[in-house]
Amino acid sequence: MIKELITRNRSYRRFDEAVKISSEQITKWIELARLSGSGRNAQPLKYAIVTKAEKCAKIFPFLGWAGYLTNWKGPAEGERPVAYIAVIKDLNIAENHYCDDGIAMQSILLGAVEDGFGGCMIGSVNKAKVAKLLGLNEKQELLYIIALGKPAEKVVIDEAKDGSIKYWRDEDGVHHVPKRPIDEIVIIKD
Repeated sequence: MIKELITRNRSYRRFDEAVKISSEQITKWIELARLSGSGRNAQPLKYAIVTKAEKCAKIFPFLGWAGYLTNWKGPAEGERPVAYIAVIKDLNIAENHYCDDGIAMQSILLGAVEDGFGGCMIGSVNKAKVAKLLGLNEKQELLYIIALGKPAEKVVIDEAKDGSIKYWRDEDGVHHVPKRPIDEIVIIKD
């Protein structure tokens, strides 16, 4: 079960905008992050849920979408995310969030995939502009945006060849994600 969820949990960048997600559904996925491990159990991460189309449209221009797809400016209208989660570090709780961000975002996206949705963790964000749009204060540091929706693209995992890990799209628009073979990443077997 977990292997299937992890395999289906890809970085989706094109969505069916006709399929909406409620803030209650997203809160259910954030509950998974709340229950996940946290360095020193500090739990410094907070979340802002955005589901209103007008606010999603304001966030969209401040996001970078796919560094390896240099000629692609991001999803077209009709394929854009229907919701976002802003992942925020509460500096009143901790200065360091250790690896909590990755654990939390993976937990959220596994919940989304289990429910038939998907998303993309986005680190290429104009953080100052999005933080202002969300009304964050100086003790709330925007770390990432998670784009969410019903996937409208096929993403497949390929075996990396010749060390190339750059993702790409074929002539049918299928998104290919090369992964290094297991014998390259397990370096010691004792």
